[in-house]
Amino acid sequence: MAKAPRTQFICQNCGAVHQRWAGKCDSCGEWNTLIEEGTAGGIGAGPASLRSVRKGRAVALTSLAGDIEDAPRIVSGIGELDRATGGGFVRGSALLVGGDPGIGKSTLLTQAAAALARQGHRIVYVSGEEAVAQIRLRAQRLGVAHTPVELAAETNVEDILATIADGKRPDLVILDSIQTLWTDLADSAPGTVTQVRASAQAMIRYAKSTGAAVVLVGHVTKEGQIAGPRVVEHMVDGVLYFEGEGGHHYRILRTVKNRFGPTDEIGVFEMSDKGLREVDNPSELFLGERHAKAPGAAVFAGMEGTRPVLVEIQALVAPSPLGTPRRAVVGWDNARLSMVLAVLEAHCGVRFSQHDVYLNVAGGYRITEPGADLAVAAALVSSLTGLALPADCVYFGEISLSGAIRPVAHAQQRLKEAEKLGFARAVLPLAGARSGEEISGGTGAGHFRPAELADLVARIAGSRRSRAPDDE
Repeated sequence: MAKAPRTQFICQNCGAVHQRWAGKCDSCGEWNTLIEEGTAGGIGAGPASLRSVRKGRAVALTSLAGDIEDAPRIVSGIGELDRATGGGFVRGSALLVGGDPGIGKSTLLTQAAAALARQGHRIVYVSGEEAVAQIRLRAQRLGVAHTPVELAAETNVEDILATIADGKRPDLVILDSIQTLWTDLADSAPGTVTQVRASAQAMIRYAKSTGAAVVLVGHVTKEGQIAGPRVVEHMVDGVLYFEGEGGHHYRILRTVKNRFGPTDEIGVFEMSDKGLREVDNPSELFLGERHAKAPGAAVFAGMEGTRPVLVEIQALVAPSPLGTPRRAVVGWDNARLSMVLAVLEAHCGVRFSQHDVYLNVAGGYRITEPGADLAVAAALVSSLTGLALPADCVYFGEISLSGAIRPVAHAQQRLKEAEKLGFARAVLPLAGARSGEEISGGTGAGHFRPAELADLVARIAGSRRSRAPDDE
């Protein structure tokens, strides 16, 4: 008697497998996300479902030493996109691009497809969300309708593979999006964990076997993570997030995984009615509307990969009518702000227990590196005392729990970028960098290097008596 097919329940949020249905997933805590899926065959099937077991074959083993060839790349000509991907699309690789709805993912990929098609590459753009007429309308708006990009509106993986296998091998295949694809190997509905995983496996297998580059577009959850099973991000060779705020016209393409290049690069774009425009100098974009004489504003010299970026950090400290003051942060880590406030109170005698604290990174930019601690502390003290910081000064450095200011990497590059934009002075750690880098440059006379955070607080407070605290 044949054994009945076993069923299991898979969480559509995190991919956890449950043997019984439950209203709440034990792994991620989400409600009503468990969907019943069979395991009789296809993806998720166990060994018992296989009719025959093929005997394995021996593979050749080699050593770590040997000749290395650079990964062949397809350069799009869009500088910011090539920077984020590490120099262009790698042949035979799979790239996953995620972002909020309407952020510009399809616009960016349409412009990239048109740029590559102009160079003579065969580009196939497959959309599972839009009709061909909608893609043509976008191409007309972007002014790239005349480029020889091949379009299709299809969601079945087998049909897509049969279509692109006809004729010359494509150089780049764009699939928008992975959540709309489905394969005959799985019985569940499109968008489920099983279908997303199976469809991604099929397209990645095609990329590796043919040498064509594949770009998968992924939806994101309300937390900003790419929807579907996390295993898809492990399967692909690169993961890019397209970020931006609806109220701002800039967009950031951030690399979070790249097997063929750095993982901390960013590409900056500006959205317009003609599509995305590259921003060669992001610092000017984030400092464009700066009020130099306002208290609570400090310019942070940060690093994004190999690119220095200057951005304004704004703080507002106001008396609180509440028993528990508010702490609101936009563009920075909330826990990091709490730590800086605690250090200021414990080691510098600056009290915030009766004040609301609001912190904002101008331009909707998001800072992740701890080197912004010093700029945040300077902005907080400036807002509390009502004293504006010097307009031509930048800040960077990490604050330890003991109140010491720790060095950060790439100090020289940060200073060069600040000098290029007209900042003559800097407040930076006593040591140049973790590696012992020495600071040099024509503007070094105006630098202030406090060893403790209390030294910086005393310097800002002393500006009440002297309006030029850095001219010592």
